[in-house]
Amino acid sequence: MGARDFTLLSLISLFVFLIPVFYINRRLRLTINKTMITSISRMCIQLCFVGVYLEFLFKFNSPVLNTVYLLIMISIACPSILKSSNLKIRKFFIPVFFSLLIPFAIVLFFFNAMVVRLDNLFEAKYLIPIGGMLLGNCLRSNIIGLNNFYSGIKKDEKVYLYSISLFNNRIQALKPYFKESFLAAITPTMATMATIGLVSLPGMMTGQILGGSIPIVAIKYQIAIMLSIFYTVYFSTMLSVLLSLKVGFNELDVLNQDIFISKE
Repeated sequence: MGARDFTLLSLISLFVFLIPVFYINRRLRLTINKTMITSISRMCIQLCFVGVYLEFLFKFNSPVLNTVYLLIMISIACPSILKSSNLKIRKFFIPVFFSLLIPFAIVLFFFNAMVVRLDNLFEAKYLIPIGGMLLGNCLRSNIIGLNNFYSGIKKDEKVYLYSISLFNNRIQALKPYFKESFLAAITPTMATMATIGLVSLPGMMTGQILGGSIPIVAIKYQIAIMLSIFYTVYFSTMLSVLLSLKVGFNELDVLNQDIFISKE
């Protein structure tokens, strides 16, 4: 027994709450109404498209199609990460792509093979939703990690160059910036794990229960997915910085200034 269905009209009724939101924004002179409309519209269109496409994927359940879809998801995530990190896409796309792909693929297939123990590791109803959750959490962590790392060095470039002159070793000079950016990136995930179940009921657990699973099964899945998310976030954030160093710095260990997106 799945979750109770509801009509399109019932869904549309939720939009009534936008009226007071728009009114308050207007009174407070918050110029975000247009952005809100754009965001909500994009969400609805994208989810409708995904719903139709997932129905197609689930029906055919082709390993090739499922893999291609995951690679497309990673390819779309990379420009979003780099744009939000104020870094040029063409310079950082490849290192960020592989920093996402490597831990993402290892954790996802380990989850399907060793945790759920699927006969078909490319089973669409597991591969796509689980992969989406892993990648969605990596998006935020990689933005925080890359942005803090490169903006921190750019801001304190004289301090960094002084450290280079003292240590004569780029790794030692970069260590404080790496630690700070890495902790900032993984702290939200650790905070979520520390409060899950007390402050909020997570989406996967709620979905499992609404789908008819008994609570203990939903809890086991939620613990498994949270651990998988943490591992993917941890290693992808670390790799995104490490794999990008060759692009970010020249042969003299000086930060390349042409890696940043111009704000002009």
